Amino acid sequence: MRTLKGKRGKDTVLPIEAELAPRGRGVARLHRRPVWRAAGILADLPVWAGTAGALTFLGATIAYGIALGGYGTMVSESLTAAAGFRVEAVKLSGQRETTEFQILEALEIQSDSSLVLFDAQAAQKRLSDISWVEKASVQKLYPGTLQVKIKEREPFALWQRGDVISIISKDGRVITDDVDGRYANLLLVIGHGAQHRVGNILHELKVVPELRSRVRAARLISDRRWNLVLENGITIRLPETGVEKALLDIARMDADSGLLSRDIVAVDMRLDDRVIVKLSDGAAERRKGVVSQRRGGANGAET
Repeated sequence: MRTLKGKRGKDTVLPIEAELAPRGRGVARLHRRPVWRAAGILADLPVWAGTAGALTFLGATIAYGIALGGYGTMVSESLTAAAGFRVEAVKLSGQRETTEFQILEALEIQSDSSLVLFDAQAAQKRLSDISWVEKASVQKLYPGTLQVKIKEREPFALWQRGDVISIISKDGRVITDDVDGRYANLLLVIGHGAQHRVGNILHELKVVPELRSRVRAARLISDRRWNLVLENGITIRLPETGVEKALLDIARMDADSGLLSRDIVAVDMRLDDRVIVKLSDGAAERRKGVVSQRRGGANGAET
């Protein structure tokens, strides 16, 4: 190493060797610039980046734990409800046969349900599954009201198969088996398949309104024709075709002679050229006695 003697007697480092000397020697540790601050993009990070990163990591860990445990929806419900979007009221309209309990049960509203996260479409589907409900709409009115509109099915007739009687709609769909006196004026149709053809017989009966009011039930026979049962128990056997003409004929006979108020059991309209009337057992016995008396009187007169 080349050195020069200074005035004070100490060695002086040549310039070439000064360039090779380690940097930072003799600089206080507190004043040194951290090496990582000079490395790449880390040099541009603000001083609070570490704290923010730690908090972000902590939040992500908590969120992951909530999701993994299945508590995500519950936590979200609680937060949005606490923010003022709790379901506070339900406005109902259009329901007559459907009870409020059935509607609220289908909505599945809890005490802390959030209007923001409430699935209106799923609730609408559940409402449509109620037997009386034909159509339902559910709307969210912020901040905390649900508006529910119900359109119910119209009771069209009663349908009996075996011992079961149901209220049915016009398309033959069973609405409910819970039948009470309010539906006593509906036509009762009997037999499998009758629920899909009730509209046909009701259409035919429109031509004889005076007879329609006395018809209590219509029984489908062999999926081909109908027997009408009147309120007094008389059965009218209708033909397979020409039903309107048969109904007009029997209405005319009843108007002329009170046929359907007599002591008879059935009127058979299936033949084109005649009407067959079946007497009740009591009427048949009385007729037999009258015939016998007439024959006895005729025989005495001959002797």
